[in-house]
Amino acid sequence: MIIEPLLPVAGALPGPLLAELTALYASDPTFQQISGDFPDPHDIRSEQVAASLAEELANPDTEVLLARTQGRLVGVVIILARHPDPADPDPWIGLLMVDARQHRSGYGRQLAGLVEERFRAAGRDGIRLAVLDNNPKALAFWTALGYEAIDHRRDRQLGRPCAVLRKPLKPVE
Repeated sequence: MIIEPLLPVAGALPGPLLAELTALYASDPTFQQISGDFPDPHDIRSEQVAASLAEELANPDTEVLLARTQGRLVGVVIILARHPDPADPDPWIGLLMVDARQHRSGYGRQLAGLVEERFRAAGRDGIRLAVLDNNPKALAFWTALGYEAIDHRRDRQLGRPCAVLRKPLKPVE
């Protein structure tokens, strides 16, 4: 698996890439229904995906990474170098999504590991994320990777209840 940053061209996503991303987002209507990020989880449109990613990329501390295997887009991860709360010292995973047709293939675990390694190499000593209370499958995934619940609060964007998880990143030896 390789990960590469999403780089819009002249402020827009190239059509074929946007089509790939839309297919990825649309592949898991169950997750989309849980998240509530799109009005109709069974009808996700390219304009909606483009707008969502543009909003993420408007934050200079946010990076969108694309995960590819054999040239095929299998996942996307949105990372924040800094949380908007200045008291929070850790980087965050804002979203990790794997194409639903590829679930249970190890891509999610591999992608999470690559993100952790990236922050570890940058000298960060921990990483955080939030899991919506109505997503026990995601909570099981992240806790299996060694993340532990450290707080419970509402998310900043939509006020949804969620658990905040953290994983310490041991230094490279």
